[in-house]
This record gives sequence, C-alpha cells and structure tokens, in this order.
Amino acid sequence: MPADDLPRWDLTPIFPDFDSQEYQQARAVLGERLGELERLLERYRVGEEGADRDASAFAAVISAYNAVREAALPLLAYARLRLSTDAGDRRAAAALGGLEAELLALDKLEPRLTRWLASFPPDFDAGEYGLLLAEARVLAGHMMSDAEEELAAELSLSGRRAWYRLYGNVSSRITVSLDGEELPMAALRNRAHDPSEEVRRRAYRAELAAWRERQDELAACLNGVKGEAVVLARRRGWEDELEPTLLANRVSRRALEAMMTAVEESLPVWRRYFAAKAGLLGKEKLDWWDLFAPVGRERRWSWEEAREFIVTHLRAFSPPAAELAGRAFAERWIDAEPRAGKRGGAFCMAVGGGASRVLTNFGGGFQAVSTLAHELGHAYHNLRLAERPPLLRRLPMTLAETASIMNETVVTRAALDELAGEERLAVLDAWLQGAAQVVVDIYSRFLFESRLFAERRQRELAPEELSALMEEAQQRAYGEALASRHPFMWAVKPHYYGSDYYNYPYTFGLLFGLGLYAAYQDDPASFAERYDALLSDTGVADARTLAGRFGFDIESAGFWRRGLGLLAGQVEEFSTTAAARA
Repeated sequence: MPADDLPRWDLTPIFPDFDSQEYQQARAVLGERLGELERLLERYRVGEEGADRDASAFAAVISAYNAVREAALPLLAYARLRLSTDAGDRRAAAALGGLEAELLALDKLEPRLTRWLASFPPDFDAGEYGLLLAEARVLAGHMMSDAEEELAAELSLSGRRAWYRLYGNVSSRITVSLDGEELPMAALRNRAHDPSEEVRRRAYRAELAAWRERQDELAACLNGVKGEAVVLARRRGWEDELEPTLLANRVSRRALEAMMTAVEESLPVWRRYFAAKAGLLGKEKLDWWDLFAPVGRERRWSWEEAREFIVTHLRAFSPPAAELAGRAFAERWIDAEPRAGKRGGAFCMAVGGGASRVLTNFGGGFQAVSTLAHELGHAYHNLRLAERPPLLRRLPMTLAETASIMNETVVTRAALDELAGEERLAVLDAWLQGAAQVVVDIYSRFLFESRLFAERRQRELAPEELSALMEEAQQRAYGEALASRHPFMWAVKPHYYGSDYYNYPYTFGLLFGLGLYAAYQDDPASFAERYDALLSDTGVADARTLAGRFGFDIESAGFWRRGLGLLAGQVEEFSTTAAARA
C-alpha cells in the first residue's frame, strides 16, 4: 500500500510544540503540583514516626498525588509519541529527559508514600483505594531503606531507562537494502507476509544479518536492563524476578501456573496447525519465514475499507466502542505509515481527557486490520478508565488486553462470517497466526526470559549466548514443527528492555478475552453494562475478583483449557480445509 495513502497522527491537540505557551504552562503546572504534594507530605509527616493516619490526611495526599500524575500525563505522552515516530527527534529526547528528571522527585517520594499507606490499619475505610492499600502492605515488606530506594530511583535514569532509550535509538535506526530499496526494520519485517517464499526468505536472512551487525550494542542494553532487575529483586527480598510482576499484574503464581499448564497441554494442537499450513504451502515443515505467509487468497484492504469495516462491526457489539473508533479516525489519532526512524509494531497511548494516540505500521493485509482494531480496543479502555483518577487507572497488564482482544475477536468473527472460500481461509489463518503468537511464541518468550534471569544472576551474557537461549526456548515451544528458528527475537522485541515478563499477560489477555466473548454470546443484552463496568474497574480490583463476576476461576487450569479449546476447534477447521486441498 502506498505510504501516501496512510495517515500520520496529529499531536497538536496535545501541544502545538515544545516552545508553545500551552506546553510551557503545563510544565509550570506540573512543578506547582509537585511542590504541593511535597508540602502535604511534610505537613502530614508521611513516612515518619507519628505520621498522620486519618481520613483527611489520606484524602489530601491521594488527591495531590493524582493531580501530579494528571499533569504529567500529556507532557510525557507528547514527548514519547514524537520519539516513537522519529528516533532522531533530539528536542523530544531532551524534553523527555527533562521531564523524567523532574518526576524523579515523585519516584523518590514513592517509598515514603508506600510505607505510609501500608501503615493504615486494616479496618481503615479507603473506599475504592482498598486494593491500593493492600498492595502497599505487600510492597512495604519488599522495600529497601528510604535512602536506598531513593538512590535506586535516581540511578534508574542512567541505568535501566537509559539502556531502554539506547535500545530504541539503535533498533529504530536500522535500515536494510533489499531489492534496490532502503527499508526500515518495520517495513522489512512486513515482508514476512509476502506471498512469495523467496521474498520472505531473503527478508528473513537480511533481517538476521542486520540484527547480527548490531548485536553487541543490543546485548549490552539487555544485560544492563536485566542486571538492574536482578539486583533490585535480590535487595528487595523477592523470591525471584517474576514475583513482583505477579503483584503488579494482580494475579497469583497459582493462576499463572494453571494457565501455563493448559498452554503446555495445547502445544500438540498448534503443531497440527503448523503442519497443516506447511501442507498448504507445499512444504514438509514450515520455516520461520513461513509463519506469517498468506494462504488462501488474501484480500488487500485500503485504509478506508479498514476504517469502515472496524467501525461497522464494532457498532453491532458496542456502540460506544464504535463511536470511539470513529473519533480516532476522524480526529487523526492514528499514525499508520511505516517509515525510517519510526518504531516497529503497534501500541496505544493515553494522552489525557479520555483521548489516545495509536501507532501502527499498516501493511494492508487482514492482520493489519485486526491489529488496528486491537489497538482501538486499548483506546476504548483508556476512555472508560478516564472516569477514574490516575491512581485507579493503574491497570495490570493481564487485564490491559481485555478490550483489545474483544475488539479483535469481534472484527475477526465478522470477517469469517462474511467471507467465503479462499478469502475466508486467509482470515482464519491470520487469526490462528495471531493466536499462535500469543500462545506458542509468547510461551517461548516466557521460557527465554526465565532462563535469561537465571543466567544473568551469575554474569553477563554474550550476544551468541542470548541467541542460543532464544533458540532453545523456541525449540521447546515449537518442537519439530519448524525447520528453522529466529535467534534474534531477543533483539526484535522492545518489551524485554522496557519491562520484565512482558509476555504472559498477553496469553492471559487472549484467553480471558475469549472467555468474555463467550459470555457476550450467551447473553448479549446484559453484557454491555457489565463489560464497561469491568473495564472501568480494572484499576480497583484484582484479576481473580473481576473474573469471578463472570463465573471464571482463573486459578483452575480448566478455565484456560476452555479458551484453548475454542482455538483448537478453529485449528481443526483449518486442518480439515488444508487436507481437502492437498
């Protein structure tokens, strides 16, 4: 699809520019609110012996903290969004660095605030902030001294955050010459969807060569990021690096283990899917470059066709979600054009006032359409959360995918219902491609990160060792279904650098979303109200409590097997179709 046909987002409603009066006023307001929070902490002796612990102190401090976060949101979003589409935007990089330095004061206050919240008696009526206090009590038991926590926060600017910025700078600037074109990495990776195996193979090999050329810098980034995580987990007394992510994601280890048990049991199903796809492609086994190869006759979607299809079918499911999607298109919230300097993949970011911005690299296939619907689901979730103050918008990653999976499922089911023959086969394959990524490939990423942490506790790893760990994890997940691997997936995925265990929440989100979709099919009339309430409450209740509203027991492998069973049925349909064409 010509890049000229694809939109770039409009950031001017957030701020016209860094020099604008609006931006400077917003910076001044942020400074004032930080000052007010600091004065209140001193007034109520937060974090000190004899600190005030009454309802008025609680309300005042929480309100001031929310005010700081509300003021910071558009400022951070504006700088990050500009950098995401232009890694060389030095003005944005400088502005983001300045903001992070200013907000370091807030990071330094977090330990005091956490200890203070943890000190409130169990019978204190915190209202909707009850979960926040319960989590503060757990966190307080895993904190270093105030001085050490402040030092860790300050060092993070030149530690993990700096490594993450360097990763983004290096990875987003990689370009590759292929077929007479100079392609950014995002565009090169889009060649994985090309119908020609020769094009896919050559793009795959060119991609590996490009990552190999920059592997030393990227390995240094990953060692730096994970090394800091290892030290902090040990000093804070966590069982392992996974434990704090479970608390942050508001799930128990038992729930994660139940889900992973069901995932492991499902792997033979996915290997049948890979074998069936290999047969359609005329191969004995798939190679890595075949995972996203189109089968059937893939329809090409213009930007306007994608917009109309998404909005129309969301309207039948949820009129408010459709209205939000229409607004995102009309008000230019979306940046869809792949280009040099722009980061790969897709994301959605809240910018304040219930508005969002969506980054995608639109390739014109159905997967590009479903990805767009997915990110617009995040935007709808942001809208529902806008009703809450910032502290109650802190949703766990396990539930962050709820609205996005629902949007994606609705749009995909609609396409399967409307299309027939080769076009339907192509959509079914695109859906199973995505599901296989979230179940099988995410499982390999979880295995990789678990091994990475185990090894990083001992020493730094060379890039060749990282690649070996990656291939071992892929072997366990994919088995003999694939004839080749991708040793540099540790370099491809920015999530390894920006956070820890940013993988299993995706599997949780897909399978939880499928459970919700089944509940919607069972009772569409009452679903919409319960669905919107769930999205709004993802910052005030844990995953088990919210799941219980729909009768789900997430600590039982049986719940996860049901979602995987729905996918297994679609794999069976795909395999039967493939066999009929053999």
